[in-house]
Amino acid sequence: MVGVVAYYKGPSIIKEIIYGVGIGLMAGGLWKMHHWNYQRKTKEFYELLDRGDITVVIQED
Repeated sequence: MVGVVAYYKGPSIIKEIIYGVGIGLMAGGLWKMHHWNYQRKTKEFYELLDRGDITVVIQED
């Protein structure tokens, strides 16, 4: 019977780089989607303000 010898070879540099790039791209994509959503909300706000549908003036009693 042949014995199985398990030993630790160390980290695979290529795998680590690929994992890092993948995680970085996913995080960057999420940040970019957040930024686009914030831009859309800001643009809608200013469009409503320009049309006169909303106002930012506080009414005094």
